[in-house]
Amino acid sequence: MAVFSRLLPTLASAYGLQTLFALIFVPQRNEKYYDLGGALGFLSTTFISLYYPALKDKFYYGIPGALPALSSFAPRQLLLSAALGIWSVRLGSFLAHRAIKAGGDSRFDKIKAQPMKFTYFWFAQATWISLVGLPVYLCNALPPGLHPALTVRDYAAVALFAGSFLFEVIADRQKSLWRNAKNNKQHDERFISSGLWGISRHPNYVGEVGIWTGIWALSTTTLQTAHFPRGAVALAALSPVFTWVLTRNVSGVPPLEESGDKEFGHDPRWQEYKRTVPVFWPWGPVN
Repeated sequence: MAVFSRLLPTLASAYGLQTLFALIFVPQRNEKYYDLGGALGFLSTTFISLYYPALKDKFYYGIPGALPALSSFAPRQLLLSAALGIWSVRLGSFLAHRAIKAGGDSRFDKIKAQPMKFTYFWFAQATWISLVGLPVYLCNALPPGLHPALTVRDYAAVALFAGSFLFEVIADRQKSLWRNAKNNKQHDERFISSGLWGISRHPNYVGEVGIWTGIWALSTTTLQTAHFPRGAVALAALSPVFTWVLTRNVSGVPPLEESGDKEFGHDPRWQEYKRTVPVFWPWGPVN
């Protein structure tokens, strides 16, 4: 279908930009800007998914004229693009600042010395951008006039996104304040267990899953129209599902839990924390 053919340039741009970053940073063994590269990848793919037809007319066919005004897009497209943009800027700047301030990212201590493996991580980031941003890219591929009007269901999805975004921001802020206080000798706690960290051992990741579930839910009304084949909603659901699998079972919770056990395993307070505080969903199972 035409809507999927319009998706291809967006996905190609994700891999193209991460390839460029790999060409720059792999020889330098520089991982400080890896997360910033991810944020820029999301922003650029969102822009291309919105403006690809106009960009094609302007630069391929040579048709003069300015790019369409934001007011020409459907409200759903603007909400989805804004949600992804806000998330990208916030998380990208937060993680990049942390890596630059720390002088690097410990996840890449060994990897950055292996050019092929380091390059693979940049391509893996492009795949992450492509899969997680699917609900936004798919909706932006449909011409503005074909989008259904917003309904109560869509406003509920926006509320889920906003609440989850706030949940993640508060969790990150609480941990930053806790760490600063510890560095200033204001407490001697070995790990944070207060605030949102008292109802989940990884509240920032809970917020992350909620964010992408909200974005996906906002896209579904459009993806259920006759302009998309059956299965488009399920395809877009790869976004929150992939986010959950990645954070809960791969690169999020497992290494942090392992690191905590290694550092605090003999501390009775850590054992009590793990026994009483859910590992992921608040008020969910502890393991």
